[in-house]
Amino acid sequence: MQDDLKQQAIATLNRIMEMELAGVVRYTHYGLMVYGYGRIPIVSWMKSNADESLAHANKAGELVTLLGGHPSLRIGPLLETHQHDIGDILRESLAHEKASLEVYYELLRLSEGKSVLLEEYARDMIVAEEMHLDEVNKMLRRPGDVETFHDHGGGH
Repeated sequence: MQDDLKQQAIATLNRIMEMELAGVVRYTHYGLMVYGYGRIPIVSWMKSNADESLAHANKAGELVTLLGGHPSLRIGPLLETHQHDIGDILRESLAHEKASLEVYYELLRLSEGKSVLLEEYARDMIVAEEMHLDEVNKMLRRPGDVETFHDHGGGH
């Protein structure tokens, strides 16, 4: 792998790691802020997402070190609306997941045809993230709705 490509891959993997670590913090926080009748299953789902984000951050960090880079100690953006309605939490989650997905696509564009390892990793993670986005999207739909949820606020 060319040195400039390797450096770009390391930088992108570090951004992935930062986004996933932000997901750990975000889902942990959300799990603490859920109240109401659906609290138990939703908190369980949030904790599961926090665990998954940590596993994804570790995976990205391992690839950083595999390429000879230094894993980032930074964390991605942690913007919060301070709205704790479950719908607001899920919409924030959807926006964060979409931003994370974009970084995986960036890695795919960077590595396509140049590194089977990074290309396959990016593809696998894109599939996982797309499925997760669909899960959140379905949670935001009203019972009986067939069409996907479209967030018309915030320019997403």
